[in-house]
Amino acid sequence: MIGTIRKHSSWLWWLIAGLTIVSFVVFMGSGPARNGGGQRSSSDFGRIYGHQITPQDFAKAKAEFYLYYWLHYQQWPDKTPSFSNDDAQREVYIRLLLGQKAKQLDIQVSEAALVTAANDFLRSLGRNGQPVAMDKFVEQILAPEGLGVADLENFLRDELVVQQMIQVLGLSGALVTPQEAGALYDREHQEVSAQAVFFAASNYLAQVALTSEAIGQFYTNNLAAYRVPDRVQVNYVYFNVTNYLAAAKVELEQTNTFEQYVDAAYRQYGATEFADAKTPEEAKAKIRDVLYRNRALQDARVAANDFATAVFAVEPAKPENLVNYAKQKGLAAQTTAPFTANLGPEEFTASAAFTKTAFQLSADEPFAGPIVNADGIYVIALANQLPSYIPTLAQIRTRVLLDYQSRDAVDLAQRAGMSFYSSVSVQMATGNSFGKAASVSGGSLQLLPEFSLSTTDLPGLGNRATIGQLKQAAFTTAPGHVSNFQPTSEGGFVLYVEKLLPVDTTTKNADMPQFLGQVRRARQNEAFNLWLQAEANRELRDTPFFQKQQAAASAAK
Repeated sequence: MIGTIRKHSSWLWWLIAGLTIVSFVVFMGSGPARNGGGQRSSSDFGRIYGHQITPQDFAKAKAEFYLYYWLHYQQWPDKTPSFSNDDAQREVYIRLLLGQKAKQLDIQVSEAALVTAANDFLRSLGRNGQPVAMDKFVEQILAPEGLGVADLENFLRDELVVQQMIQVLGLSGALVTPQEAGALYDREHQEVSAQAVFFAASNYLAQVALTSEAIGQFYTNNLAAYRVPDRVQVNYVYFNVTNYLAAAKVELEQTNTFEQYVDAAYRQYGATEFADAKTPEEAKAKIRDVLYRNRALQDARVAANDFATAVFAVEPAKPENLVNYAKQKGLAAQTTAPFTANLGPEEFTASAAFTKTAFQLSADEPFAGPIVNADGIYVIALANQLPSYIPTLAQIRTRVLLDYQSRDAVDLAQRAGMSFYSSVSVQMATGNSFGKAASVSGGSLQLLPEFSLSTTDLPGLGNRATIGQLKQAAFTTAPGHVSNFQPTSEGGFVLYVEKLLPVDTTTKNADMPQFLGQVRRARQNEAFNLWLQAEANRELRDTPFFQKQQAAASAAK
C-alpha cells in the first residue's frame, strides 16, 4: 500500500478533484462485494434506454464503483463484511443508467478537464504538495485488484459527466427565490412560547402492586426478551488516531498548498459543512481539524496494517499470536468483555463493521483488521465465543422486577395524563387560564425555553420526551390551546401553546445568504434524486437483477 494515501471526507474529495459524487437513493444498498458481485452466469444484463448492456459495459461500471468506494473508505468493497453481491449490482446498474443518459444528452468532458482532474487526484494522494506517481499508484493500488489506468480515466471522466448532469437535471431545484427561502427560514426559525405538564413513570413506581405470582407470570410471558444472545470476546490492539495527530499537523502545515486547500474548502463548503461556525476563522479552524484527523487516521492505518501483516504471517494461525506479537512490539493488547451483535463492545463505540467482523471470526480464521473506526484503527483476534441461553428467574429476579414495575408505572402515568387532559380541557372551556386549569386538575406546570423547528436540544428536557415530540405537539396546536395528551416511553405530557414569537429580523438578514445557498443546493440534489428515482424505476424494471429483486420481494409477502 502507498503509505501516503489518505482518506478524505466527501466534501474534501469534491474540493480536490473538482467532482460531485452522486448520492444514490433509488433502491440502493450499502455497497458491493468484489468477487462475483457483478458477474452473472449468462451474458444477459438487460437493456437500459433501449441499449443492450454488454458484459464490457457491466465490467466498466463495476470497476468505476470500486474506485469510488476505495476513494471514500480507503479499502475495497470485498474487504468489507457488510457488503453483498446484490448491493454491488444495484450500484453498478445505477452507474449504467447514468452513463446511458449522459450519452442521450450528449454530455462531453474535455481532455483538459480530465487531465486537470487526474493531476489534482494524484496530488491529493501525495504529501507536501507532491503528486503520487501514476505508475506507483497503478502498481500498488490498482493492479492487485485487476484495475489499471484506463479504469481510473473512465472513473474520473464519468464523475465529471455526473457533475454536469446534476447541474442540468437538478437545475429546477436551484431556482429558489430569496422570497421562498425567506418563508422557509421563518418556518424553521419561528420560536414558540409553551408550557407543559409532564407525567413521569418514576412518580408512579410506588403505586405498582408487586406480587410473586404477577412477577412470575410477567417473566414467563417475556422469556424471549430475557434470552441472552450469542456473544463474543475479542483481543485487540488499538491504534488511537490521537497518537498521530501531532505529526500529521506538523506535516500538513509544512505543505505549501495546505492553506490554499483550507481557503478553497471554506469558500465552497464552509456554509454547509461548518454552518455552526460563528466566524470564517472558526470555520477554517474546523476544516484544519478535519484535515489533521484524516491524515492522522491514515497514518494510524499504515501502522495497523504493518502490525496485522506481521501477525497474520505467523504459522500456525492461533488467536494468541496477536497478544504475543503485541508484547514483542511493546503494544498493549486488550480484551473486551463479552458483547452481542446488537450492542457491540462496552469498552468503546464500535462501528457496525467491527461488530459484524468480530462475529465472523472462527478457529480457522481467528484474525481481522485493520478495522477503521471513528477513533482509530483496530486489529482483532478471537478470544471466546459464548452461546445463547435464557437465565432463570432467580438469576435475574431484580431485572424482571424492575421491568415489571416500570411497565405498570408507565401505564399509570399515561392514565393520569389522559385524565388530566380531559379535566384541563373542561376547565379551559369554562374560561379558566391554562395555569389555573392545570392547578385545579392537579398538574405541575413547567415553563419551557422558547424553541423552533430548527432547535436540536432543549435544556432540562431529559428523558421525559424527545425534542421531536415537543415540536410535533407545539406546531400542530393553535396558539392559546392545549395539545392532546402525548404518550412517551417515560409516560407523556400535555403542552399549552401560549404564542408564536416574531422572527428576529437582524438575525434573519445576517443568516439569509448562507441559508439561501443551503436551500438551493438541497433542492438541486433533491430534484436530481427524484429524477434518478423515476428513471431507475422505469428503465431498470426489465433488467434481470431488478426482476430477481421483485420476485424475492413478492415471495416474502
